[in-house]
Amino acid sequence: MRKQYALWTTVLVAALLAATVRVYGLLPDQVPAHWNAAGHVDRYGPRGWVFVHPLILLGFALAWRIPPAVAPERFGDGDFASTYWFCGILLCALLAYVLGMVLWAAHTGTVDMTRALAAGIAIAFVLLGSVLGNVRRNFWFGIRTPWTLADERVWDATHRLAAKTMVGGGLLALALAPAHVARPWTLAILVLAAAAPAAWSRVVHRRLRRTP
Repeated sequence: MRKQYALWTTVLVAALLAATVRVYGLLPDQVPAHWNAAGHVDRYGPRGWVFVHPLILLGFALAWRIPPAVAPERFGDGDFASTYWFCGILLCALLAYVLGMVLWAAHTGTVDMTRALAAGIAIAFVLLGSVLGNVRRNFWFGIRTPWTLADERVWDATHRLAAKTMVGGGLLALALAPAHVARPWTLAILVLAAAAPAAWSRVVHRRLRRTP
């Protein structure tokens, strides 16, 4: 899976760079650089900043390679390597999508960034949740609370729940993304889907401590 990761991240970086080069000459001197919670542009920057986007994606893709190389042996990715690299591809694809939407918004000015981001993140939640139960205990990826790191049983129970909440929350957020209610509710749904398992890990830990 490591080779597929290298291939797909190279394709994503190259595609984003090619798109940036293609539209650069069509961009205004000042392009949108930030959107507020209502989806309105509240900061602009020089158009040359769009060339930073492929570098951001490249930096993330390279950084994803570091943790397995430096982790202690018993906390490496050996037991879930395929899942780790698959999730890396998903996260790089999500980042490429977000940066691509920013580029397209700068080019056309017609993108509703709030809904576009909500839909992209929701899809990523569904896909990540579908494999999250396969992630074994480690120090850099997954739901890393003091209780999941201290006890493998807590880690496993927490990630089984997280797989369900992330898939369910992602599907619900995706259904709401096209609607007007997307702005106030989608973020709350996604945050809850990720935060609930973290809180649950404390509950599981306490229950196991009371078990004889």
